[in-house]
Amino acid sequence: MSIVFKTLERLKETVQNQFHPEVILHSDQGMHYTHPLFQEKVKKLGITQSMSRKGNCWDNAPMESFFGHFKDEVDVKECATLSELKQMVDSYIEEYNNHRYQWGLNKMTPVQYRDHLLTA
Repeated sequence: MSIVFKTLERLKETVQNQFHPEVILHSDQGMHYTHPLFQEKVKKLGITQSMSRKGNCWDNAPMESFFGHFKDEVDVKECATLSELKQMVDSYIEEYNNHRYQWGLNKMTPVQYRDHLLTA
């Protein structure tokens, strides 16, 4: 549970606790995300939680797309240590969120699109 709680804290810090009023956190039905304490923390942050229905991959298509690109573009087998793996993942997420323009986001990066929605 600590990893999902830490993720929520990092998310809160990243957006400086200024979530878009219609923000949605999407996950699968893993035990971490269905745990009442996790759901309570999400609710306290003002985030709507959404979960894939069993057998329906379309619910989670954006995340599946991200991880598909990640698996194609990052060779995690190059990493000899957990620290190296963490660095590689952090670098990819930084690149993906801030420098990778996406057709589905009006040719903006995810960060530009989020900022655009926050000012709209």
